[in-house]
Amino acid sequence: MKNKLPQVTLLFWVMKIAATTLGETAGDLLSMTLKVGYAVSSLLLIAIFLGTVVAQLISKKYHPLLYWTVILSTSTAGTTMSDYMDRTLGLGYAKGTLVLVAILAAIFLYWRFSAHSFSVQNITTFHVELLYWIAILFSNTLGTALGDFLADNSGLGFMGGAFLIGGLLALTVVATYFTRISKTLLFWIAFVLTRPFGATMGDVLTKSKEKGGLNFGTIGSSLVLGSILGALILYVTFKQAGERDLKSG
Repeated sequence: MKNKLPQVTLLFWVMKIAATTLGETAGDLLSMTLKVGYAVSSLLLIAIFLGTVVAQLISKKYHPLLYWTVILSTSTAGTTMSDYMDRTLGLGYAKGTLVLVAILAAIFLYWRFSAHSFSVQNITTFHVELLYWIAILFSNTLGTALGDFLADNSGLGFMGGAFLIGGLLALTVVATYFTRISKTLLFWIAFVLTRPFGATMGDVLTKSKEKGGLNFGTIGSSLVLGSILGALILYVTFKQAGERDLKSG
């Protein structure tokens, strides 16, 4: 099986942050603004995730629109799943974060001891790609819980949480270029961190100015972020088509 995942470049991380921030605002739009509720929203978004991930798993090559649709669906589903655990089940942000850390650690342990490489540049079997998407779903769910904990319980607020996660991401970038730490490990650290960064940035965009936000609301923020992500997907799609034409020519 060919590797059906995109190259990990700066553009990849820009799109990841846009998708995860959109996941936060769109998840809140469905569950709170439209008053669908956390439980029903979670079921709806998990169903969308399952549909998109099945399409990704059975596809034969990398399709930018399909790949980023799955990323977005894991982000929106992760938002409502986290909110359901933390609020409806009453676990709270701290306990919810710890539960999700344990689940994600178990996934990586299974991945490690199943004798498959963690490298995201070498995912060429159905089993490993399935593990990849399960890890992404729970990393995005964890990111929501961690972002909400930083924004609401830590005393940092939305802006403070965003700056803290942004600083940790910057350190990860420095470690990537100037240390011998495993690039695969750093990838997964960055992948997890971009979700709480998106969660806190989503809150910055949607919450009222009295709460430290910019008061764009869930609808306005989702439209802006959706437009940005859509434009980037189109760019990547046309770029891929152009590179394919050059090779065939």
